Amino acid sequence: MHFIDQAEVILKAGKGGDGIVSFRREKFVPAGGPSGGNGGRGGSIIFIADNNLQTLLDFKFNREISAKDGIKGGPNKRTGARGEDRILKVPCGTEIRDSKTGIILGDLVNHNEQVVIAYGGRGGLGNSHFLSNSNRAPEFCIDGREGEIWHVKLELKLIAQVGIIGLPNAGKSTLITALSSARPKIADYPFTTLIPNLGVVRKPDGNGCLFADIPGLISGAAEGIGLGHDFLRHIERTKILIHLIDVFADDPINDFLIIDDELKKYGNGLIDKYRIVVFNKTELVEEEYLKSMTKKLENLSKKKVLVISSSLRKGLTPLLSEVWKKV
Repeated sequence: MHFIDQAEVILKAGKGGDGIVSFRREKFVPAGGPSGGNGGRGGSIIFIADNNLQTLLDFKFNREISAKDGIKGGPNKRTGARGEDRILKVPCGTEIRDSKTGIILGDLVNHNEQVVIAYGGRGGLGNSHFLSNSNRAPEFCIDGREGEIWHVKLELKLIAQVGIIGLPNAGKSTLITALSSARPKIADYPFTTLIPNLGVVRKPDGNGCLFADIPGLISGAAEGIGLGHDFLRHIERTKILIHLIDVFADDPINDFLIIDDELKKYGNGLIDKYRIVVFNKTELVEEEYLKSMTKKLENLSKKKVLVISSSLRKGLTPLLSEVWKKV
């Protein structure tokens, strides 16, 4: 399954059915009068959140979506049938924005939450509607109105409580594998992970907590360099960030500053989120070097720095204890 987290579509609600001109003419009903019925309302386009979906793939190749038109009115004052609504299911966490203005039209977070984006046109009025003392035989009707047309952009923002961030090869995928049953691709080269990976980590009370491994962050990500700009939106909803740093890298302190700077540039409150700073791959360095780098980073970040080894599964209990304090 392809992970698609953005799509642009044109939504066309149904046109209202036309009213009609009709007169009742029956053998034993003299002067039956006008009997043209009203048209039915056009179908609307409704989005519903479904927690069984994880991607917007259905919208990637279906760029124009329409609802059914209403049916025109009938004789004997019969109202036309309403056009069938178009129900569109999207993953939980999907934002629906107007493509031109960027205004949020809907933000579906919870399962079965729904929003009507394009309303169907009102049905037209038949000539029976215009019967009055001054006009006993109206010979006109009104056509149904066109349905709303919206050009919208769909954006999926994963609903995870904890986001794991860091430079490529910091060990994010290894960490989420060690903590959960997620099995992302892991290899010893940058950009192994090309899509966000989700994993459920069990809390002490038995409930699950959703972790997200966010790939592709490099210097310049906030300006669109690399893959990070495409995936930074996925940590906007998280409560906690685990900032993972490869202590075996050439300059771990600079690696921390790169991600810190990208969070500031991206905005949307990411820099203000509670962040747990973690040195990873500690099995590859000497103890004295680790202590020295930890002290330097703590002085720079003004945060307590945890040390772990994802591959050896060392230090994970203190890390999770820190996470559970905030979740």
